[in-house]
Amino acid sequence: MAVALGPRAARRLLLLVSALKPGLHVPRAWPAASFGSSVTSAKVAVNGVHLHYLRTGEGEHAVLLLPGMLGSGETDFGPQLKNLNKQLFTVVAWDPRGYGHSRPPDRDFPVEFFERDAKDAVDLMKTLQFKKVSLLGWSDGGITALIAAAKYPSYINKVVVWGANAYVTDEDKAIYEGIRDVSKWSERTRKPLEALYGINYFARTCEKWVDGINQFKRLPGGNICRHLLPLVQCPTLVVHGERDPLVPRSHADFIHQHVRGSRHASFGGHAAPPGAFSAAEHVGLCPGLQAVHLRVLGPHGRRAWAAHGPCPCTAGGRHPCRLHLMPEGKHNLHLRFADEFNKLAENFLQ
Repeated sequence: MAVALGPRAARRLLLLVSALKPGLHVPRAWPAASFGSSVTSAKVAVNGVHLHYLRTGEGEHAVLLLPGMLGSGETDFGPQLKNLNKQLFTVVAWDPRGYGHSRPPDRDFPVEFFERDAKDAVDLMKTLQFKKVSLLGWSDGGITALIAAAKYPSYINKVVVWGANAYVTDEDKAIYEGIRDVSKWSERTRKPLEALYGINYFARTCEKWVDGINQFKRLPGGNICRHLLPLVQCPTLVVHGERDPLVPRSHADFIHQHVRGSRHASFGGHAAPPGAFSAAEHVGLCPGLQAVHLRVLGPHGRRAWAAHGPCPCTAGGRHPCRLHLMPEGKHNLHLRFADEFNKLAENFLQ
C-alpha cells in the first residue's frame, strides 16, 4: 500500500536519493590489508553457524563493533579498526550470520532477527573468552546493541549507538522502500557490496531486508525494541548526525529518553527535578574534549540553562553525557568524521 509522505519525510527521501546518485563521495569498503598487520581475521562456531570476526588491540577493555544492514566488520568499521586505541581496547568487529564472511547460511529476517543477532553477538564474545564487553552499534547494529544490553545486562559494560531506531513509522517505511532496488544506487555505493556478496545475493538480500524491517510496522507502535529500552542499565551514549537522511532526530531522542541509564542528567552533582526532561534536550561533548557546550531546553522549547565548562554529567562520578549531536553528520558519521567519532567513543568508554 502506498504511503503518503509528509514534508519532512519527502525531504529525507530526497536526501537519500541524492546520496545514492553518482558523483558524490561515499566511503568505500576497506580492504583488510589497510588495517595493518595487527588485525587478525578468523571464524568460530557459535549457535550452529560459523561467525567471522576481525580482532585488533591488546587492551583490557573489550569492545565489539556491530555493523548495519548488509554490513560487515571490513566494510563498516575501517577507521575504528585502524585507529581506536589498541593499548586501551581489544576491538572485535563481527559479521552477523548471513552477512559478510559469516556465510553460509544465507541471511533471513524472521521477526526475531534482531534478538537472534544480539544472542549471537554476546555468545561470540563469550566464546572468545571476554568476561565483559562494551558495544558500538551502527544502524541495525545499534538496535542489536540495545537489545543485547537489555537482555544480558551483567555482560555489557557500556553502549554507544548511532543511526538506530526502536520503532518503525509510516515515514520510515517509505524511506526503506526507496532503497529496495539496488540498481538505482550509485556505482560507487553499490560496487563494494557487490564485490563482497555477488550481484544476485546483494540485490536479493537488500529486498529481504526491506521486507524484514517493514514487518515491525505491523506491530503495535511499530515496535522493534522500544519495550526493552527501560531495561538498559549500563551507561549509554546516543550519537546522532543531524543530516542523517535515513533516521530522523526523533528516534535518537526517543532512545535517549527511554534508556534507563541515560534518562536523568545532573547539574553540579544535583539531580535534575523529576519531569524536567520530559521534552528536554541534553547535548554535550564528553570529558576530554576541549569544547564543551551543554544546553537544556525546557518543556516548551525555552533555553533553561547553558554553560561552557566541564561536563556536569560527570560531577560526583555520574555518567558522561548521553546524547551527542553532530551537525554535519549523516548516517555514516563514524566514517565521514572518523577522528571526532573515535575520540568521542574512546572518552566515553574509559
